[in-house]
Amino acid sequence: MAARAKSADLPMPAVDAVIAELRALGSEKNRAGMARFGINTAHAFGISMATLAPLARKYRRQHGLALALWASGYHEARLLAVLIEDPKLVTSKQMDAWVADLDSWDTCDQACMKLFNKTPFATEKITRWVADRREFVRRAGFALIVGYAIHGKRIPDADFLPYLNLIEAHATDDRNFVRKAVNWALRTLGKRSPALHGPALALARGLAASENKTARWIGKDAVRELTDPAQVARIAKRRVV
Repeated sequence: MAARAKSADLPMPAVDAVIAELRALGSEKNRAGMARFGINTAHAFGISMATLAPLARKYRRQHGLALALWASGYHEARLLAVLIEDPKLVTSKQMDAWVADLDSWDTCDQACMKLFNKTPFATEKITRWVADRREFVRRAGFALIVGYAIHGKRIPDADFLPYLNLIEAHATDDRNFVRKAVNWALRTLGKRSPALHGPALALARGLAASENKTARWIGKDAVRELTDPAQVARIAKRRVV
């Protein structure tokens, strides 16, 4: 019996056929639910991530299809593109182009957590995107810090300390999708290891005492999580890199 072909070796299906598959899986009920969670549904079919999973396995590592799906502009097509893209084939230019297209927090976070953090351009993009004034580009910078901190198991903890400076510098950005990402990044760094917990908690306490409303919210929320006894116990058991 012939060996089963790998996904990347299979002929690329027509993007229109995949879009048709996606359209058939959508529902108005799901679209309404997505909207309630602040997801931009202007070009959405209404498909859950769980429903997308089988298609992601079916089309895994198909770079050409990923590019075509992203170019279609459909919400779930872009989510599927993120899930099937081969991180080894992603270019720096592609990352900048995709992040410029972002218009919803879920696509932003999925791209950063599932794809961008696996590329060799992650640290470069963190610095550049955080400095960008566009709301979803800046969010992507902080979401990428989260993805890099969670999945970069072999990255030394010391490499993450400069990101605390970025968090402090942008803690007054009151745009909803930015402030939540800044808070997320601070909490994630603080939970990564004992070595990062102390500096992150110190920053959180400083922000909590800020006169700025946004910085104060970010700090207080982070302090609450980073001082939770159960969290502190878990952090203490984590390996210092």
